[in-house]
Amino acid sequence: MKIGIIQQHNTADREDNKRRLAEKITKLAQQGAELIVLQELHNGLYFCQEENVDIFDQAEPIPGPSTEFFGALAKELQVVIVTSLFERRAPGLYHNTAVVMEKDGTIAGKYRKMHIPDDPGYYEKFYFTPGDLGFQPIQTSVGKLGVLVCWDQWYPEAARLMALAGAELLIYPTAIGYDPNDSQDEQERQRMAWQTVQRGHAVANGLPVVTVNRVGDEDGVPFWGTSFVAGPQGELLYEAPVDEETEAVVDVDMKRSEHVRRWWPFLRDRRIDSYDALTQRFIDE
Repeated sequence: MKIGIIQQHNTADREDNKRRLAEKITKLAQQGAELIVLQELHNGLYFCQEENVDIFDQAEPIPGPSTEFFGALAKELQVVIVTSLFERRAPGLYHNTAVVMEKDGTIAGKYRKMHIPDDPGYYEKFYFTPGDLGFQPIQTSVGKLGVLVCWDQWYPEAARLMALAGAELLIYPTAIGYDPNDSQDEQERQRMAWQTVQRGHAVANGLPVVTVNRVGDEDGVPFWGTSFVAGPQGELLYEAPVDEETEAVVDVDMKRSEHVRRWWPFLRDRRIDSYDALTQRFIDE
């Protein structure tokens, strides 16, 4: 499969962000992309650096203006697009939601972010209700997509449940960057840990992983880019720069997962009779 990724530096001009995304989506489709993945909350700035009730005005229903906009692009270009939106489900009820647009312009499915962080610069619990759709892959014309979102990428349970439900590909729209107060060594440790854990999900599940991060400085937080595609043994097939906008088409051999899982049959050897304690918060002595 030819997979397009767009790593973009966003501004407060939401319409311009969408216009630039549309231009890049068109470019990637013309280069043969069949699936195009966008970064987390790609229409605007990453607004979770503060707690401000006025920001809820940016949320929108699904279906809504953005699914109409990107759905029209998907239909015109005959591509599948993974979007990431601020969903207004009901008054006072909002989600961080990935929506997959099928190449006929319809909504193939959606995933509501399950793990919601609350850290300095990432005050997402103020804005987002945890997802309630579970870890269910989205069936599309290009395969079953295991779509997760950002903070989900640190959790092996999320990747494993997607794999067990038949996902053929793990996808992570992302918005993550450095704390500018950390040392350069600490910043680099964090960036490499972020990439390493996701490559580990690829290995543990025998599936390709596609991660698309934002880039550039937003209100003093430098997002670290490094969008990447890894194969089912964790091998890097593509890695974007840390500090530049980029769009690329990456060719992923979707048949390779079958061979890798035959060589490394982790799913066969799982001790499912011994994992009950995983549902506990902590095992006290």
